[in-house]
Amino acid sequence: MNAAPDELVFAPLGGLGEIGMNLALYGYGPKGAMKWLMVDCGVAFAGPEHAGVEIVVPDVSFVEKIRRDLVALVITHAHEDHIGAVADLWPKFGCPVHATGFAADLLRAKRFADQGAPEAPIHVVEQGERFEAGPFSVEMVAMAHSIPESCALAIRTPAGLVLHSGDWKIDAEPGLGRPTDQKRLSALGDEGVLALVCDSTNILREGVSPSEGEVARHLRKIIAGARGRVVVTTFASNVARIRAVAEAAAAAGREAILAGRAMERVVAVARERGYLDGLPPFRGLDAFSDLPRERTVLIATGSQGEPRAAIARIAEGAHPVVSLNAGDMTIFSSRTIPGNEREVGRLVNLLVRAGVEVVTDRVALVHASGHPRRGEVSELYAWTRPQIAVPAHGEELHLSEHAAFARAQGVPHVVAARNGDLVTLAPGQPGVTGEVASGRMLKDGDIFVPLGDEALRVRQKLAASGVITIALAVTAKGDLAGVPDVMTAGVPARTRDGAAMDATIDEALFQTFDHLPRQKRRDADVVSTAIEKAVRAAVASVWGKRPSVHVLVVEV
Repeated sequence: MNAAPDELVFAPLGGLGEIGMNLALYGYGPKGAMKWLMVDCGVAFAGPEHAGVEIVVPDVSFVEKIRRDLVALVITHAHEDHIGAVADLWPKFGCPVHATGFAADLLRAKRFADQGAPEAPIHVVEQGERFEAGPFSVEMVAMAHSIPESCALAIRTPAGLVLHSGDWKIDAEPGLGRPTDQKRLSALGDEGVLALVCDSTNILREGVSPSEGEVARHLRKIIAGARGRVVVTTFASNVARIRAVAEAAAAAGREAILAGRAMERVVAVARERGYLDGLPPFRGLDAFSDLPRERTVLIATGSQGEPRAAIARIAEGAHPVVSLNAGDMTIFSSRTIPGNEREVGRLVNLLVRAGVEVVTDRVALVHASGHPRRGEVSELYAWTRPQIAVPAHGEELHLSEHAAFARAQGVPHVVAARNGDLVTLAPGQPGVTGEVASGRMLKDGDIFVPLGDEALRVRQKLAASGVITIALAVTAKGDLAGVPDVMTAGVPARTRDGAAMDATIDEALFQTFDHLPRQKRRDADVVSTAIEKAVRAAVASVWGKRPSVHVLVVEV
């Protein structure tokens, strides 16, 4: 009997169908006995439809199933959508973690230390280095991105070489760190790339992305011309941008102050890794009130409108230290991520109303994306010449457009994969040949619940229409004992006619109870159900919304 042939497969659990929540698996070996390599383990951010939830992570039930055959987790770079779920989910894997020094230090500082999670064994592998994990030989190829030490992964197996691009761009002036290693990528193309799994984030945009060097020069010019205080808000992890702002401040005779714990953590790791050498230490927030307005540059978190971040509290006038006045300037050195437009727009309007000049990427080159546009993606295909293209890191439109783009580049086989697909890369015809368990889990406080969880559904309803809680005591004869206790939350105090809402609730409560036959009043379930329906209907008739009504009946 012939042994089952060895196969090379790709199984994405996150990132193919959305931007964020990146997690991919590569498997090699015979069916039923494969060894697996995991790439990244990130989060996405919950939308308003998930009340009280901020973080979404991939469903890793499939990883738990193959845990004994999982040889390693490799981190391409330290953005939250690639490392943000590691601390929470790693105990389910228990495998070694491989990352560059910057990603390893930030992972320890930001996740394991803060959350008190079990510390994973992290093996530092720097850009340009290789390591072995089971049947996989993994090379960390330097790529430019909006965070230091981003890597593509050249994953070698007996079945062929897969290039997993990670997040990247082509930038001759990345600000700090190494540029995308064209020479090494071309050499991989000469070696023979079986499959390229590639970033699709900016595939809808023509041309090439602006350089961090260009952004730095524009920031220097804008800050030099400012009259009052300057606040720059950007992504906390963009060390090149933070350095550019600090250098622009120094050139203008200003001092740089940091605002935001996330940024302070990143800066501490960046300084330890040497990325801020030559810069004076950043001033603390206590220096804000001491420095003259014309000598101040504040670098703040919250460029996406996050409600608890520094720039939101500043714009709302609620920051304990920082306040802005007419004539000051705020620079949004970032691009608004789709879905955050309303929150960012609210902050911009608050600042403008206060007389603060607001500069965004719509009026000046104050931001450059860390992802490749079509011209750069075309270059990568030309260097690597893959036999198979698998578009990744994108929503449905990005992945579809990237697939068409790859075909136009002459790639022989293009596989349109989505989360949960099992893609056979070798041997034979590449394509989707099966599926694995996938989905989303929501982090609700310190626990994880599935998408569609009943508690979250009820919470969303409460957020939309409020709750009325009624407690009453009934004697054995079926009479009320004392006065019912009524509490409301999220329900308006007045009806549409201006009457007291409490009076509407009381009237429905007492009328319903009085009209129940005495025998039925002795049944707590009957009383509870009748009052619940009556109060909900009465409130709906004067408000137009049907609140949740909870009735507790105590028999005395």
